[in-house]
Amino acid sequence: MEYWSDGAFERTPFLPLLQHSVAPSRRFLGPPLHCSFFLRPTPLKNHSYDTESPSAPKEHPGWIEVSIEVHPVAQEAVSAFLFDLGCRGVVLGEKGTPSVKAYLPMTERFEELRGRTEAFLHRLRDIFPEAAHSSLHFSKIQEEDWSLTWRRHFHVERISERLTVVPVWEPAPAASGGMTIRMDPGPAFGTGAHPTTRMCLQGIENLYPPGAWTMLDVGTGSGILAIYAAKLGAGEILAIDTDPQALRWAQRNIELNHCSEFIDLSSKPIGELSGVFSLLVANLTRDALLELLPDFQRLLEKNGAVILSGLLKGQSQEVMKPLRLLGFKEIRVVTQAEWACITARKPGVLE
Repeated sequence: MEYWSDGAFERTPFLPLLQHSVAPSRRFLGPPLHCSFFLRPTPLKNHSYDTESPSAPKEHPGWIEVSIEVHPVAQEAVSAFLFDLGCRGVVLGEKGTPSVKAYLPMTERFEELRGRTEAFLHRLRDIFPEAAHSSLHFSKIQEEDWSLTWRRHFHVERISERLTVVPVWEPAPAASGGMTIRMDPGPAFGTGAHPTTRMCLQGIENLYPPGAWTMLDVGTGSGILAIYAAKLGAGEILAIDTDPQALRWAQRNIELNHCSEFIDLSSKPIGELSGVFSLLVANLTRDALLELLPDFQRLLEKNGAVILSGLLKGQSQEVMKPLRLLGFKEIRVVTQAEWACITARKPGVLE
């Protein structure tokens, strides 16, 4: 995939990110804003949690909110442009009209930034016909309103009968039942609100094996998938990400949920990993998944399962075909909104 960089008419390749990347995510990076085995037969119990967020706002002259309604197929390119423009992060909205929202520090170049963004969207339509009806809205946000503005993007999410995800600043619902994960998303994707994260959480819940098991979380982001695996009884989890800031926030969330004993965080490239895992989950981009499929096969134990998301519905067949060529079985696809999640199993010893 390519995107138009801000400034000159220059096409720059959008490199796959080994993390819960912008494309498959409700990735919020806004302002104030692994293998040995052992048996742990029962899931983690609920604990008390800290409720103060280190992502609380600090003094600042204010922010520019950029909101772009655009088809999901173009959201990766729009997000990349906004990062180049100077934002620290984006929110990809899936409820209602698909949109990309970003926050930039207030500047006297307000009108210039608006003009550059309008020009980018005009050029974007030449690459993505689906983006023909995209729209742009710029607004100014005063610093005193910011803490309420960014937090309204994250609420309690009921993922399944067994799991509820709760932002650290909100109280847990009374008698919610099942397990609770406390999250401070900070600068990393993964709150359970986006369909890809939700489907991955549900996939882990449906596919984790009985007895002793382990998991590799490729592109851990906020750490939410690794945390749920720990709560479901995984003996050891390796969570990797190429973004140091994401790893710091993953550590914060792992500690919030008392899972440090079971999760190892690493920035090591996947090609340097050894050992095998019972379950592997990756919520990335299509291009990143295609590139890493051989490593996924190598790192799964016999009869191990893989959960792959970050894909639009129309991209699922592009990933299923190489999975079959690599010998994976029981390949299934589930969808939510515009997004897809693929699960598959590596053949066992007798297959």
